Amino acid sequence: MGKSTGFLEYNRIENEGQKPLQRIKTYREFHTPMDMEDRKKQASRCMDCGVPFCQYGKPLHDGMVSGCPLNNLCPEWNDLIYTGDMAGAAQRLLLTNSFPEFTSRVCPALCEKACTCGLNGDPVTVKENEYAVIEYAFEHGLMKPKAPSVRTNKRIAVVGSGPSGLAAAQRLNRRGHSVTVYEREDRPGGLLMYGIPNMKLEKTVIERRIQLMKDEGVRFAVNVDVGKDITAEELKAKYDAVILCCGSGNPRDIRVPGRDAKGIYFAVDFLKATTKSLINSNLSDGYFISAKYKNVVVIGGGDTGNDCVGTAIRHGCKSVVQLEMMPKLPDTRAANNPWPEWPKVCKTDYGQEEAIAVFGHDPRVYQTTVKQFLKDDEGHVRAIETIKLAPVKNEETGRTVMEPVCGSEQVIPADLVLIAAGFLGTESYITDDFGVKLNARTNVETAAPDVYSTNVEKVFTAGDMHRGQSLVVWAIREGREAAKAVDQYLMGYTTLR
Repeated sequence: MGKSTGFLEYNRIENEGQKPLQRIKTYREFHTPMDMEDRKKQASRCMDCGVPFCQYGKPLHDGMVSGCPLNNLCPEWNDLIYTGDMAGAAQRLLLTNSFPEFTSRVCPALCEKACTCGLNGDPVTVKENEYAVIEYAFEHGLMKPKAPSVRTNKRIAVVGSGPSGLAAAQRLNRRGHSVTVYEREDRPGGLLMYGIPNMKLEKTVIERRIQLMKDEGVRFAVNVDVGKDITAEELKAKYDAVILCCGSGNPRDIRVPGRDAKGIYFAVDFLKATTKSLINSNLSDGYFISAKYKNVVVIGGGDTGNDCVGTAIRHGCKSVVQLEMMPKLPDTRAANNPWPEWPKVCKTDYGQEEAIAVFGHDPRVYQTTVKQFLKDDEGHVRAIETIKLAPVKNEETGRTVMEPVCGSEQVIPADLVLIAAGFLGTESYITDDFGVKLNARTNVETAAPDVYSTNVEKVFTAGDMHRGQSLVVWAIREGREAAKAVDQYLMGYTTLR
């Protein structure tokens, strides 16, 4: 390493972000990159540990994955940043990661949670270092189209333009195959485009990558809903292989009395409507689900729930409450959750920070669920009756479940309810049309987790549709691996690694 004592000499410093009360005035990304000299110091903290769990990306003894699923060569490009070779750092980064500009913005940084430097201190700023590398590459003209010099006669359809579909399309196109990506929305990007708010991922970043892929020869067919506008049989007849990358699009519902009330929406519909209206008209067209002047209740404590909180605050909501079924996680690692496992600790994300700044308290209410939705005379939701939950261990199975606590009911006002309770597998109309088998979790079944071919000849799958609701970084990994499988199927061998 260029600076073997960097981790001793420099403390972890992160990019400065706008204060919550300032950043809620816009829908823009709100962190300012540090200058290059300070970035070099942060990169120099990578400590030549000898066992870089940051790039391991495989399960530990309990099945929990430690490190980056893409096996990013973090120590190598950290060293190149430190020595000032940003072009070399970009080259090493792009060997394993198809879209660093996405992961450096929205990934929870599995690499950092497994960083050896974090065992007895603060981990290296791997995610921000990655951001610095890829943005340098774009700004300095290093990201040029890589169109193949020779084309095969193979045609491939990729259904879905989320991170797995884009990753598969990029690799197969560069291999020389002719690739068409089908997207049912009006813009490519899948949940990157319409499921993640601009504050985390500005849409110009996606459009920049899509244009680069178009320049390389990838074709995009938008406003085409496969399974409805074009059938599976038509696609199979037209293409030599089809990859289904349609995500895990069935939102988990809350089936309690009063669910039919007006003003209750799935989180993905709320976020999508805001983003689409923001892109089309800067929200002036009014074609979105407004939270302005409303008491908002978000049901679900994950990233999507946090995004709903941040978006509702930018709309100008009257109040916001976020319900979480599970107990609050500890603030520091528990004894049974050692490094380099993923730390099961409480995280206060940007939306919660903004709620604290605006309303003076954390919006999260733990160990609580909905007992019923209460309606007004016009059938619109006016309140939610909640009930507390307590963890109870099942003596037969050994599993702990959350049971209602009698007498703990409360009523909280609600004019707008957003259900962010996760997803339950792929939508049935497309899997029915293709005739692919599903597993017990309603994901597309393959022979093993690292197999991407389905029970239907020439049909493959990848991403959340294959593994279930997961992270962008996992979707990219799936897309890259599916591309290898398709290339092997079409050519009898593969040059993809």
